[in-house]
Amino acid sequence: MNVILLERIAKLGQMGETVKVKDGYARNFLLPQGKALRANDANKKRFESERSTLEARNLERKSEAQTVADALAGKTFVIVRSAGETGQLYGSVAARDIIEALAAEGFNVGRNQVDLNTPIKAIGLHTVTLHLHAEVEITVDLNVARSAEEASRQAKGESLTSADAIYGVDEDALRPEDFFDPDADRDGDEE
Repeated sequence: MNVILLERIAKLGQMGETVKVKDGYARNFLLPQGKALRANDANKKRFESERSTLEARNLERKSEAQTVADALAGKTFVIVRSAGETGQLYGSVAARDIIEALAAEGFNVGRNQVDLNTPIKAIGLHTVTLHLHAEVEITVDLNVARSAEEASRQAKGESLTSADAIYGVDEDALRPEDFFDPDADRDGDEE
């Protein structure tokens, strides 16, 4: 199906272009969301008459998104989660959690604007891309840690995925005697 795009759509085209898309994509997404019109003579005339209004609205949305992007630039957000000694999270950090962390700092971002292909399942520093507008994209840093103190240590560049880093114990220096009393009676009989 041929459609006229009413806004820029990534990997598809610019505003005003006539593009060929699959029928289901047009019927189920582009047309109901108001992102495109069917390409026929009546709609082409309608688009040309509304072009200046659409461009002005697009420019306004872009400037709002750019303002938010400028405010988000260089920010790091801390997310505290329970995790095992190897750094594996008990659960995961999904787009919903990222939105909550941003909202706590006063940023209103939609779930569909977070580009997270797979949930975050380990502690550490992670970079996440936010698509605030079709033409405005920014990356933010997430510091996923077990506590706020660990988050500050991670931010300084420390790796917290070993017992040495977590507890201050050098794993290589541990000997069996540190765990067991070699003089203990083995069969439990007291003589």
